[in-house]
Amino acid sequence: MDAPDTELKKELAATLQARRELGDEYESALVDSFLEKVDQRIDGAVERRMRRQLAEQQMVVARGSRSPRPTDSWGDRFGFGIVSLVLAIPLSGIGAGISGLPGLLVTWGGIVGVNAFQAVRTHPDLFRGRRRGPSQDSDWEG
Repeated sequence: MDAPDTELKKELAATLQARRELGDEYESALVDSFLEKVDQRIDGAVERRMRRQLAEQQMVVARGSRSPRPTDSWGDRFGFGIVSLVLAIPLSGIGAGISGLPGLLVTWGGIVGVNAFQAVRTHPDLFRGRRRGPSQDSDWEG
């Protein structure tokens, strides 16, 4: 895991050096380029993780277990939230710096969207209405 981190640090150093050489006019293009590389790295890591989890689930099902174990744990959810908040800081600065308030709103809309998608993915019935059984009838209903 050290090699990819070193590679990303080199990319960042090269981007910062190019920023110094080219000036403010190219800052947004350089930031976009670097963020695209970071996105590709994240997408690759997520894809590898999803393939591994799918393979694990298929193995459990193939072995005759009733259902695969849940792959989502409290640590995964907590980690996702922490990473989301940490990344929100620079993304907010970039969005607000480039486009002002509309950029900030779009940035936070994306952050909320990603977190909502993650919540629905891990808990599919999260936003569905809960159905009441006969023992859960309310006194308020007629």
